[in-house]
Amino acid sequence: MDLSNFTILYVDNVQCSVDFYCPLFDREPVESTAGFALFVSETGAKFGLWAREYVLPKVNDVPAGSMEVALTLDNLITLQITYTKWRELGVDIIQEPTELDFGTTFTALDPDGHRLRVYTYEKSQ
Repeated sequence: MDLSNFTILYVDNVQCSVDFYCPLFDREPVESTAGFALFVSETGAKFGLWAREYVLPKVNDVPAGSMEVALTLDNLITLQITYTKWRELGVDIIQEPTELDFGTTFTALDPDGHRLRVYTYEKSQ
């Protein structure tokens, strides 16, 4: 079995989430309805936003923000550029760029409280 390259977040409002993610990903979704939107990267990785009310089986007991999405960048410079851009967009940053065991990272929240961990394996010199 191959590991999936398709992440789906359950959201309260698909359009609100699309409006949030478009400038972060520098792209429009390839598909978008009131109940679902799909972004696809250059590598073919898929990122879906699914309205909680349409998910089957129902997800009523899943708390908002119970998911963390890890987004990998190639180097520290790209991480710093991304961090600066997200701050300028008003994204809620909950962890400033920090060096951890696996590299350098910062963490933000989307409108539904999902954590977005941006990281690179590089550490500062």
